[in-house]
Amino acid sequence: MDFATRAIHAGQEQDPSTAAVTPAIHLSSVFGFDGEGKPRSEYDYIRYGNPTRGALEKCLASLEGAPEECPALCYSSGVAAIDGVGRMLRPGERVLIAQDVYGGTVKLAESIWKPAGIETAYADAVDADAFVAAITPNTRLVWLESPSNPLLRITDIATLSSEAHRAGALVAIDSTFATPALQSPLALGVDIVMHSSTKYLGGHSDLLGGALIVRDPELRARLYEIQKATGAVASPFDSWLTLRGIRTLAPRMRVHSENAQAIAEWLEHHPRVRAVHYPGLANHPQHALATRQMSGFGGIVSFELDGDRDAVLEVARRVKTFTFTGSLGGVESILSYPALMSHVALSQKQRHALGIADGLIRLSVGIESADDLIADIGHALEA
Repeated sequence: MDFATRAIHAGQEQDPSTAAVTPAIHLSSVFGFDGEGKPRSEYDYIRYGNPTRGALEKCLASLEGAPEECPALCYSSGVAAIDGVGRMLRPGERVLIAQDVYGGTVKLAESIWKPAGIETAYADAVDADAFVAAITPNTRLVWLESPSNPLLRITDIATLSSEAHRAGALVAIDSTFATPALQSPLALGVDIVMHSSTKYLGGHSDLLGGALIVRDPELRARLYEIQKATGAVASPFDSWLTLRGIRTLAPRMRVHSENAQAIAEWLEHHPRVRAVHYPGLANHPQHALATRQMSGFGGIVSFELDGDRDAVLEVARRVKTFTFTGSLGGVESILSYPALMSHVALSQKQRHALGIADGLIRLSVGIESADDLIADIGHALEA
């Protein structure tokens, strides 16, 4: 079945007792045992599994192309999912992280993993040769993000996965911006795909969740044991909301991408805009690579003003259709300021070293009328 069909039907069969089309929300924290002390179904306790969460895990595995024996693992947040991967590492082992990633990933690596004895290192994943050269014998995990947050840089996933495997490291990728609708990292050689389901998978800014999808049953078993022990599981209601959102993921991502392309092209010609970052633009440095490994370019556009924080905040005060806030991926359009939001954990020096200028604005382009969105940004940019 095609992606759009699987998004609606995978893991979401009609209820056998009621024929309900929409999956049920199973809120029970415990499930019955028989007289021999054995669970009467595949479920026994909510931390270990739940029917609603199980339906979501089957659906996500199908969308990412994982085998049936590897349902996804759904977490209480995207950061919890990232931490689930990091907890596989042991003191003295090393994680190599793409330098242009979500600020929360860096915060987690530096404040939690590093004090636990995990060596953390960073390299430019866009420069494949430099990144491969940074893989050392004790590197056990490579963490990628493509497209990256907030500069929309694109990583050659297949090449870096192959080289990391040659060195004996696992490869994980944050594919939140692309979603399974636009990118298939497992097919490109990645071992672990991470999504913040709070964003595009849910799509309506009303839930918190994360997910890991793998293709190796043994790797999934390792991650599952860590998840059971730490308890960072998605709630039944958040799982149900995510399933509801996924049903419209394919058409939503098409409109997100179309609107973002229109806004990026408009911003290119605005006199106040110094640079536009969007992989759908022909002048994006990795446009050709993005075209090869993605089926669309997504709904995130970043652009730089000739100005400082005050200039950005003035634009934020003037928007009306866009909401000024820190998240992304909803049906509504959002304007955010990475220096105060997604990358606030980094110092100004660190942000500048990564190319995150004080005048950088990130747009999560929604599914409203593109003309209305352009008019709103145009009004906000008026001198």
